[in-house]
Amino acid sequence: MKFLWFLLVGLAAGWLAGQIMKSGGRGLVGDLILGVIGAILGGFLFGLLGLGANSLLGSLVTATVGAIALLAGLRMLDRQRLG
Repeated sequence: MKFLWFLLVGLAAGWLAGQIMKSGGRGLVGDLILGVIGAILGGFLFGLLGLGANSLLGSLVTATVGAIALLAGLRMLDRQRLG
């Protein structure tokens, strides 16, 4: 059951990050992948700050922040690659 919640939070976080960063068009699977990787990245970043998520809302915020950081990093790499 926890795995299902993890996937649902990842999907929501990926969609939210895409809306916030104005980068849509990934679809259901793309949003899910972005959100799951964002959850891992967000957990790592929040851990460095000594913060943790103990609720569903906290998990959603953590995953969304991680997904936004991932999208921002990918944009920076794209700009460097394209010159």
